[in-house]
Amino acid sequence: MLAQKLGRYSCTKAYPSSQWKELALRTCGRARWNSSVAAAEGLPQTDTNKAEVTLRRFWKDVGLDQRGEGYAVTLDKRALKTPSGNTLLLPKSKRLVASLIAAEWDHQETLLKHHALPLTSIASRATDTLTETSARQEVEQSLLKYFETDTVCFFDENSERLARLQKERWVPLIDWARKTFDVEINVSNSVLSPSQPTATKEKLFEAMESLNSWELAALERATLATKSFIIGMAVVKGHLNVEQAALAASAEVDSQIQVWGEVEDTHDVDYQDVRRQLGSAALLLVNEV
Repeated sequence: MLAQKLGRYSCTKAYPSSQWKELALRTCGRARWNSSVAAAEGLPQTDTNKAEVTLRRFWKDVGLDQRGEGYAVTLDKRALKTPSGNTLLLPKSKRLVASLIAAEWDHQETLLKHHALPLTSIASRATDTLTETSARQEVEQSLLKYFETDTVCFFDENSERLARLQKERWVPLIDWARKTFDVEINVSNSVLSPSQPTATKEKLFEAMESLNSWELAALERATLATKSFIIGMAVVKGHLNVEQAALAASAEVDSQIQVWGEVEDTHDVDYQDVRRQLGSAALLLVNEV
């Protein structure tokens, strides 16, 4: 199914109890579910959170409605809301994303599968959280720390197999980042993190600040999935596609598999998981004219 191919990622956000009642009054009167369940979990009473709590499908029909200058995904004609209680409204340029979110919910069967709602969660992140200045700054600072210990900046000269994969997958990527952002990027041949120039970090921070909330959400997910800020930026800037980014992130694991073989239910699961997460990030970046 389409939803199962796209990936897993879930984010919820705790809110002060003073906001729960207000959200409940706005949404629960129309909701067909036991409000005490969500209240016990301490989350706004929205369809998204209900699904998180009950793990069961409670809707029959999924739709896509045009509302003003955007699109809303509907469950039984009620607009899907984010975990924070806000209507998940996507701009016209994100019609494809809205359609895929609708497909995610339509492909849920009896039991809800969290990993099958990657676009719902990342779109909620972009519209609900990363539009807040303080939250955005916190994410940017966190992502910059990933660059300071970036996976692709640690090279191993002791393993011929790994060194070959790193040279093939990482060196061109680092060269691209240096040229694109006009920065100096240091690498390490030991377990110690390379010291990155202050000027480099400042330029990369400026690059993040130039991103809109959709691009920043994609950068966050790609970075977390690959443990690499550089890979994340390459995905956002269109330098790497999903498969290329996944291969760059798995150089070390692939070198181990070449020697020891694949561990069932571990390596194969990770293989699909990183591609699901990167796929949702890449799809979020698609704009329609």
